[in-house]
Amino acid sequence: MAYTEGFLVAVPAANKERYRAHASDAVSLFKDLGATRVVEAWGDDVPDGTTTDFKGAVKAEPDEVVVFSWMEYPTKEARDSAQDRMENDPEVQERIGKMGEMPFDGMRMIFAGFENVLDEKSPGGTGYVDGFLAPVPKSRKDDYLAFATDMAAKFKELGATRIVENWADETPAGKVTDFTGAVKASGDEGIVFSWVEWPSKEVRDAAWAKFMSEEDGSTEMPFDGKRLIYGGFAPIVDA
Repeated sequence: MAYTEGFLVAVPAANKERYRAHASDAVSLFKDLGATRVVEAWGDDVPDGTTTDFKGAVKAEPDEVVVFSWMEYPTKEARDSAQDRMENDPEVQERIGKMGEMPFDGMRMIFAGFENVLDEKSPGGTGYVDGFLAPVPKSRKDDYLAFATDMAAKFKELGATRIVENWADETPAGKVTDFTGAVKASGDEGIVFSWVEWPSKEVRDAAWAKFMSEEDGSTEMPFDGKRLIYGGFAPIVDA
């Protein structure tokens, strides 16, 4: 089963190019460690929420932008091997050291490991990403998957090129921020990290306009929609 490491980072807007360069330098390392894809997406359309939102998830300051990013691995075992080498392989640690200082506050970076539960694809490339976080009752995992499968079919009809749903497997507790706090998840809730890929922002905007005009409110969401986090992101690294 495919495996995803998901990340959220607050980056000073002034450091965008430094962040892009830092992330680009890391791509070759993560690919050597077994990652099949690395994506860094810069916050573009990230709304404020009343209960939760992406900015609050990483305690972003007014001059900071939220980055939604992920790494894909063929299996959890491949990801675990990569993590082990980063922690114990001197050669890998030396390469990490040469990357220099991170252009963001690492204490507020949140990350977790997720099992892929849905991956729907259509022809076309990726020019824009919608990112989502949601707390879902563990007892309703199957209901969520049915809901997500139905939504994926609708998004594909509207022009999406890929829809991915990932269920939290390892969500480490952070000292300042973490995924559990981001969506205020309780002990009986799992966390979903998902995204929709579009060929462009224009296609995405038109798709959402059409979707909202046709939505009649009858679809039941198997989770607390008030704690759903969402936003639009422009990829700055996709390797």
